[in-house]
Amino acid sequence: MAAVSSRAQRIGHPVAIVAIVVSTLIFLAPIYWIATTAFKPRAVATSVPPTLIFSPEVTPFVKLFTKRVQLREQPTQEVYDAAPWWEQRLFDNGERVLRVKGEVLPSQYPKRFINSLIVAGLSTILAVGMGTFTAYGFSRFRIAGQDDLLFFILSTRMLPPIVVAIPMFLMYRTFGMTDTHVGLIILYTAFNLSFAVWLMKGFMDEIPKEYEEAALVDGYTRLQSFFKIVLPEATTGIAATAVFSFIIAWNEYAFALILTNRRAQTAPPFIPSQIGSGVVDWTVIAAGTFLFLLPVAIFTFLLRNHLLRGVTFGAIRK
Repeated sequence: MAAVSSRAQRIGHPVAIVAIVVSTLIFLAPIYWIATTAFKPRAVATSVPPTLIFSPEVTPFVKLFTKRVQLREQPTQEVYDAAPWWEQRLFDNGERVLRVKGEVLPSQYPKRFINSLIVAGLSTILAVGMGTFTAYGFSRFRIAGQDDLLFFILSTRMLPPIVVAIPMFLMYRTFGMTDTHVGLIILYTAFNLSFAVWLMKGFMDEIPKEYEEAALVDGYTRLQSFFKIVLPEATTGIAATAVFSFIIAWNEYAFALILTNRRAQTAPPFIPSQIGSGVVDWTVIAAGTFLFLLPVAIFTFLLRNHLLRGVTFGAIRK
């Protein structure tokens, strides 16, 4: 039996590796396609069959960060030669940048990108912070109707957010909170809070109460034991919760589209609007999407160790 089991393991090991490699390639294919399209010429990006080998260029990123219109007539040779290299790329693509008093008009993408960082970052901090305190209370104290309260908190995630879009818009308009950073931060915090509470409660339950009891015996207050004993042990859970909350807030599209217009608009509803002049320029959309993926990828990479431990084992084992 041992020989049969050993042989089955030897056979299963390569199969598992092949399955993992195939699954990884499938998941990475859309990201690879976005990344390559961001560096393709516009004619190559829509070619049929798709072009896999091409000379990369940064023209899509130049278009992404500048305002431009189609050329009505080709520039003279003197104008073309005097233009910087990136503007010559636009001339070659039949476009020109818009200028005011000789200054190039930038696009709104950097501002929208910064708005996403502000809204997603602050809402994540608020949701994880309040969720941690709330989860600690549910985990350590006996609360009347605790199960009902937890279910009520969870029920806020059962309703698709888009269902309440119109009531939220009317309420925000009444209080003058449309197209404001504060409005989006409050909304994203509210929707992420239930997720943070439930996820953090699982981590809090994994931390033995004996640690706090020992700290209380040594003279610590309840608040001191929370900050000096519980929080360090819950670092893994906080990191994992922060990653998921940040991703949810970072990718949110519907409310950002409905409740914002210019001042507080985030990147998700702005990127599809960069369709180009004349025809849809998929390279510009891909460039904006590629840059939009980087903060989440970097944030997840930095917290990858905490994230893996948090998803698989929780905070600690008793």
